Amino acid sequence: MIVAAECEFFLYDTHSLKEKRAILQRMLTRARQQFNVSIAETDHQDLWQRAGITLAAASSSGTVAEREIDRVLNFLMSHSGWEMTSSKKYHL
Repeated sequence: MIVAAECEFFLYDTHSLKEKRAILQRMLTRARQQFNVSIAETDHQDLWQRAGITLAAASSSGTVAEREIDRVLNFLMSHSGWEMTSSKKYHL
């Protein structure tokens, strides 16, 4: 079973694409290291206060994959420099 999620974030304290990419790179690297997911910035690459992130987890059990996605989403929401504005989950 594969579970994927798309989410959008609004970044408050960034004033350039360089600052945005530094924050995203740090958070995406931490997510890859701590959780068993694939994650990447997939939307709004040219906007410095918005980010679109897609992540996916694969497992023999749908509940395990969904739990891993939920853990990553909670981790991403814990960062104080941004706010999640939307998210969608997909079961594939």
